[in-house]
Amino acid sequence: MFYKRKTYTSGTSLSKIAWQRFLKNKLALFALVYIGLISLIAILGYLITPDSTPFANNQILEIATQKPGTKVSFLLVRKNQEKQKSPFFSKMMFGQKSDYTKIPFSSYRFDEDKIIVKEYAPEVDPENRREKEFTLTDVCFNSEHDTNSGSHKINELRDITTEEHIVQQRYLLGTDSYGRDYLSQLIIGARVSLSVGFIAVIISLVIGILLGALAGFFRGRIDQFIIWLINVVWSIPTLLLVIAITFALGKGFWQVFIAVGLTMWVEVARIVRGQILSIREKEFVEAGRALGFSNFRIIFHHILPNIMSPVIVISAANFASAILIEAGLSFLGIGVQPPMPSWGGMIKENYAYIILDSAYLAILPGIAIMLMVLSFMVVGNGLREALDVKTVTVKE
Repeated sequence: MFYKRKTYTSGTSLSKIAWQRFLKNKLALFALVYIGLISLIAILGYLITPDSTPFANNQILEIATQKPGTKVSFLLVRKNQEKQKSPFFSKMMFGQKSDYTKIPFSSYRFDEDKIIVKEYAPEVDPENRREKEFTLTDVCFNSEHDTNSGSHKINELRDITTEEHIVQQRYLLGTDSYGRDYLSQLIIGARVSLSVGFIAVIISLVIGILLGALAGFFRGRIDQFIIWLINVVWSIPTLLLVIAITFALGKGFWQVFIAVGLTMWVEVARIVRGQILSIREKEFVEAGRALGFSNFRIIFHHILPNIMSPVIVISAANFASAILIEAGLSFLGIGVQPPMPSWGGMIKENYAYIILDSAYLAILPGIAIMLMVLSFMVVGNGLREALDVKTVTVKE
């Protein structure tokens, strides 16, 4: 999309002009809304996931690889533990352990003070399905902590069981090979990808802006050393460097942040250096020196605010690259480790299903990665066009 030169009044700020131009780019605006929506879903996390257990890792092997839209009936059997009650923020961030064991069943009946359920096995003839029996008091109460568990009559226990402990759940995106809710896995996986992208970009901005500013402003040996360092890092393939850093730091969630961030600063540093070289001799910089301002103040208060447009654009591209790198590392098994879900890890776990009748288990996280990366690239292109001052004319 190309912008024609447009005239704005002198009272209009450049940031407002850029925002107005960005809003006219419908594709970039739609991509930004999509990123915002996925970010909101990822932040809410366990508050909206069907499976709110930590890492959405409630494994029910009896319902493994169920198709999207499958509805399953469960008997909720009380666990012998105190009821879990997490604060709002804690539940949103880390989830909450379930108070019940979920037993899938196809049918049930009562027998005295027991409930007998037939296993959930659609492929098995109903007459041949195995049965499990549970005492009603064990279903409804925790014998170690509920002191009034023995004071209820059988009819009361049956009513409590029917009303509170027999539930149905629909799996909108089906279940994976471990019987986990796939929609919950995708939502928490989005949190991982966005977190890695955000923190990796922050790390790359801090290192890149600092080194680029020092190289461009002071020149001389400092510039030569930083340029040499940039060329050395630039000469190493990104994925290979990330893998090496990951092996050095170890596998894990936070290690991925650092590994990705430490490989993305070179582009930021190169751009910041070039921009500072082009304006370091401008009149406002000379005026700052004449007024006795420190080099730190001149760089961070006067120069950097005037060169942030290309840095913002490259940050959007780096965000997309970070998501791809994290997915690749997780697919290789050296990124985010189970049971924490990751889009790349989900593809690794389920890619064998591509040639079977459950290909969606690998395709859905792949589509999620593609849409997120595409959205950040479109937003980056929109920002580049909106921040292009060459097509702006200011009228007095």
